[in-house]
Amino acid sequence: MVAQDADAGLATPPHQADTRLAMSQENVELLGRVADAYNRHDPDTYVALMDANVEITSRFIGPASYYGHGGVRTYLQGWWEAFPDLRVEIQEVRDLGHLLLFALRAHGHGSASAAPFEELAWITAKARDGKCIWWHAHAGKAQALEAAGLRE
Repeated sequence: MVAQDADAGLATPPHQADTRLAMSQENVELLGRVADAYNRHDPDTYVALMDANVEITSRFIGPASYYGHGGVRTYLQGWWEAFPDLRVEIQEVRDLGHLLLFALRAHGHGSASAAPFEELAWITAKARDGKCIWWHAHAGKAQALEAAGLRE
């Protein structure tokens, strides 16, 4: 039995396909744990799910990119200070093997005005060894698909 590698169109031995499937499920589960830690405003757990050299690119809060565990804490603090009740919900996930592509709905209220905030963000992320190594927020689905090398 031989599995097809969708990225390269090449045949893959079954044991490698099984490993890829297990890693795929592990990445999706990691995403769920990241969202849960975010919603609980638990920076220690959130940071523990990130690689020491993680890069996070934000569309809204602070500088464009944050690096390492210190950068992750700054990123979280910026969001939680601006929107103290902010919660995220994973809307759609596509595990592409080399990365995750997903929609994340964020909602909460501004700390200064109590104005409601709701945003659907499209994210691409990469994981290795059970930790997120790269997380990039995109302006929309088309941009996220393009970053993943796909089209709508």
